[in-house]
Amino acid sequence: METNCKSASEVSPLCKDVPKFLSSFVDTFVDFSVSGGLFLPQDPPPNPSSCQNPPADSLSSPPAPPPLLRTRYPTPPDRLVAIGDLHGDLEKSKEAFRLANLIDRSDRWIGGSSTVVQIGDVLDRGGDELKILYFLEKLKRQAARSGGTLITMNGNHEIMNVEGDFRFVTKSGLEEFRVWADWYRFGQAMKSLCKGLEKPEDPFDGVPLFRKTNDKDLVQGLRARIAALRPHGPISSRFLSQNVTVLVVGDSVFVHGGLLPVHVSYGLEKINEEVRDWIKGLGGQFAPAYCRRSDAVVWLRSFSHKLAENCDCASLERVLATIPGAKRMIMGHTIQKVGINGACNNQAIRIDVGMSKGCGNGLPEVLEITGNSELRILTSNPRYDNNYRSALHRERKAGLGLLIPEHGPKQVEVKA
Repeated sequence: METNCKSASEVSPLCKDVPKFLSSFVDTFVDFSVSGGLFLPQDPPPNPSSCQNPPADSLSSPPAPPPLLRTRYPTPPDRLVAIGDLHGDLEKSKEAFRLANLIDRSDRWIGGSSTVVQIGDVLDRGGDELKILYFLEKLKRQAARSGGTLITMNGNHEIMNVEGDFRFVTKSGLEEFRVWADWYRFGQAMKSLCKGLEKPEDPFDGVPLFRKTNDKDLVQGLRARIAALRPHGPISSRFLSQNVTVLVVGDSVFVHGGLLPVHVSYGLEKINEEVRDWIKGLGGQFAPAYCRRSDAVVWLRSFSHKLAENCDCASLERVLATIPGAKRMIMGHTIQKVGINGACNNQAIRIDVGMSKGCGNGLPEVLEITGNSELRILTSNPRYDNNYRSALHRERKAGLGLLIPEHGPKQVEVKA
């Protein structure tokens, strides 16, 4: 796309802005096509009180580093909601948000000033992974305009996919990324026609061709997923680099798997920054070691065992003692078939209920914490009738780490 402008002095503001307008239009069109019909609202104006880098003094100044990821929110919000693993199931994801009265029937944010934490594992096991990423991004922006906050976290499946570990990818997941690649390339081709825009990078540069595989759609989906999610990929950089890996909100510590004393000593802020930089392509192919081993922050199961007596409560107590004001650790990663529950005198709250159709197909439940630290389980699950409660008490005698209603979170049935 060329203009009739002949010199820099003759360029009108409208002429000068044509490339920017075209780029924005193409991005919006691609987003709408990939997300299932979402128009992302514009980002709200920056908050002067937030940790932002100062603008460059001149064009010759070096580019500013990315803004810091916020790790700690010392003042507890009036209402804090925690949502577990979503694993590629958009409808169950929406059900979870509706349970907490965070979105209306049109999927618009109605949560006001609520703070919401999604504990990670959006990716794998389902075919709506990109749609969920766009859905969460839309809600982040809508929440910010209403004084609310939606914080997304990295789970082990985000780390695995950025590393190129696709063991838990579904065919529908590969197809979703294949379709994304078609639209993304279309958008890049449109931008390349405009003389005022830089030539777009090819996201497939360096991605293997897999010539020995005869399934064309499988190969295209696999290559698209690698291109999108590898370090500095279009999807990983845009969405996953915004995730935190560890988080402290009021008196609650959030992490996908769990924290050990060595992780706290290393530095929670340092973990968040290093993982973000790795996702943005500033490291190697593989994540930092504290994200990759069985005792990693996104893989640990020391506090999630079905039997409370097998949880390492002493280690958990030491961790919480080293984080000022922390009373509990909230984690996902390990499916709790009995629903959201706690162990170690409710210092460990486990919120992964396996809600995705690809991973248990459990009924959604969410955890709500009000300003006075009262915990409630919001559920549409009819299991919480008197007969089922009696069964749960029998299981408690066998050593299951279940929340005792009188002393822990209250179960509140909500019609979804």
